[in-house]
Amino acid sequence: MAKGPAFTCTACGASHRKWAGKCDACGAWNTIVEEAPLSTGPKALGAARGKGIELTDLATEEAPPPRAASGMDELDRVLGGGLVPASAVLVGGDPGIGKSTLLLQAAASFAQSGLKCLYISGEEASAQVRMRAQRLGLAKAPVALGAETNLREILTTLDRERPALAIIDSIQTMWLDNIESAPGSVSQVRAAAHELVTFAKTRGVAVILVGHVTKEGQIAGPRVVEHMVDTVLYFEGERGHQFRILRAVKNRFGPADEIGVFEMTGDGLAQVANPSALFLSERDKPAPGSAVFAGIEGTRPVLTEIQALVAPSPLGTPRRTVVGLDSGRLSTILAVLEARCAIPFAGLDVFLNVAGGMRVNEPAADLAVAAALVSAREDVAIPPDTVLFGEISLSGALRPVGQTENRLKEASKLGFTRAIAPSRSKLGSTGGMEVRQMADLTAFVGEMFGAG
Repeated sequence: MAKGPAFTCTACGASHRKWAGKCDACGAWNTIVEEAPLSTGPKALGAARGKGIELTDLATEEAPPPRAASGMDELDRVLGGGLVPASAVLVGGDPGIGKSTLLLQAAASFAQSGLKCLYISGEEASAQVRMRAQRLGLAKAPVALGAETNLREILTTLDRERPALAIIDSIQTMWLDNIESAPGSVSQVRAAAHELVTFAKTRGVAVILVGHVTKEGQIAGPRVVEHMVDTVLYFEGERGHQFRILRAVKNRFGPADEIGVFEMTGDGLAQVANPSALFLSERDKPAPGSAVFAGIEGTRPVLTEIQALVAPSPLGTPRRTVVGLDSGRLSTILAVLEARCAIPFAGLDVFLNVAGGMRVNEPAADLAVAAALVSAREDVAIPPDTVLFGEISLSGALRPVGQTENRLKEASKLGFTRAIAPSRSKLGSTGGMEVRQMADLTAFVGEMFGAG
């Protein structure tokens, strides 16, 4: 029996059996379109037999893939040590955050290191890209430039030129003439990504795709695009801050959650070799509500300042405003402080911020968050030479976290002399720091602030 037409939401990629004005999955209106069904394979095994595949065992040794270094250490770090030939990389980020600037600088760096690079822009004319290159001082970089959205023309050009690296900006503007839907639709994005990834694997060309993001911060289009590529990078940052974070959320050739830190300047994006010193550069005298968290991002330790402000609320429901942290985690820590340490926050507005536009996802930040909250409420400053890290359980116990030694070494390099960590932490070398180990949150609050 033949299958009927398929309907897909262009906003979230959800499938529907029939057309509707509103998507039940994401609530968007007028986003459901009909898609042509995919062709089916042979009906039975005997209808058409393949030639089979060659099998090996797990003990088979293969040489690691060669890598091409760009000369941008922060970018090479996030890629896992450099660009792998025939790999597909997807880069997403908010509009205007600097994705095109970053990739134009990356293309120039790869080209100057000897790689043949091709930059295809589907959103800007060639003259606009040249103006940006002149502004960045890259006008003489040996990068081939093109402006096109027809994927058939782009693939023909790539097959003719055979570059080592091709940058497509962006995947949402590409269209295939054999797909009956508008550019940016689910079917077009999926088909275009599939064609480009297949080309990268069969021709040995590394491809970097730029992807738009939705208002929720996810890369727009079907989720299958992120599964197709080898590496998914997010370019993050706050508009009001000059810092930008390039974060790997998926990497088949290196560690995930690795970050590279850049600073937006008038001459483009500048690399930040020591992000901890940059994030803490504006800490002057000790102030209530400020705590320094020794965190781990990927393989590198990063120290960040967590700031809290607690004030009486004129509203019936106090405000809880969080920037750079999970708001649910803040609610949990407030509940633990009230239930286990008898420190109420009812009737108080709570504002929490990670300085420098950094985003912290580690549970190890719990202790620094709690310290900043109690410090702000009690109006008692934490000693400026102290760093904190540790996960807080619902019982109020402090749980040990990984890579304690790396956290302490980074803190010691930046001049910190004391650290507060959970009991049972594997200290190893402390870098000459005095480490105070705490078993639970109640003991920590009582010793640091005389409360609880």
